[in-house]
Amino acid sequence: MPCKVVLAAEVASNYTSEIKTEVSQKDTKPRLVGFLANDDPYAEKYAQSSSKHLAEAGLEFELRQVSRESLEAAIHEANHDDRVSGILVYYPVYGDDRDQKLQDMVDPTKDVEGLNVVYNGKLYSNDRHLDEEKTRKAILPCTPLAVVKVLDHIGVYDHSLPYGDHLRGKTIAVVNRSEVVGRPLAALLANDGAKVYSIDINDIQIYERDQSASINSHTATKTDFKPEDVIPLCDVVITGVPTAAYKMPTKLLKPGVVAVNFASVRNFEPEVKEVASIYVPSVGKVTVSMLQRNLLRLFNYQH
Repeated sequence: MPCKVVLAAEVASNYTSEIKTEVSQKDTKPRLVGFLANDDPYAEKYAQSSSKHLAEAGLEFELRQVSRESLEAAIHEANHDDRVSGILVYYPVYGDDRDQKLQDMVDPTKDVEGLNVVYNGKLYSNDRHLDEEKTRKAILPCTPLAVVKVLDHIGVYDHSLPYGDHLRGKTIAVVNRSEVVGRPLAALLANDGAKVYSIDINDIQIYERDQSASINSHTATKTDFKPEDVIPLCDVVITGVPTAAYKMPTKLLKPGVVAVNFASVRNFEPEVKEVASIYVPSVGKVTVSMLQRNLLRLFNYQH
């Protein structure tokens, strides 16, 4: 069977009209403030894309370019500004542990990326709600959530299985273990029942759900595996390496694999379409839809 190429716009359209309709019915429009404190051209491109797509949905967006040194004060000011419904920081800023400090500075009630320690704790412990009554869902990071929605759209999730176990029996590789995307994505997939090989430049870890835990969250186990040991075993291979020099070797891929790329550059070789059953070259537009969705959800919680 020929490879099916699935574009992000196709998946995003499932959410766009729904968001537009809800926003059009509001007297006050949700307002997102984005902070750009680095020289990353991809972050600036994402900011411009965010502005365009938020405006199309009727949502307000303001980009504030600040220095790294003044970012903490700028976040603090936005936290206390009632006109600001959501806050987005374009990472990396420092590229080290200081970024985690910045993430935790964002008020959870305005954190559209779900990177604050409150949401981090919910994600990694597989606790999907903010309240005991389960009326408010925790915010999930936009790009990991976008990848999940893409996998659901193309049929990787099996809804005949019990809720929370829709990826049982699936083996997945995630090539990226950043704290912003790769690691939370691997956790989400493992929490849904998959066996996940989390591949980083330093090592490969296995993320699997601990069936004996009181809270059914995942465990992470270090291994001595190499990519060539695990990639051929995977039903789904997801790449997110932010450099054009990296390419996933097509020869390692299992015939019929589902190949998904969330990096700003193409991590798969052109020959991937000769091996894969489904290829998703980008998830960018789905990420923007999840950003809109998270902003709208926070706005509704605030009101």
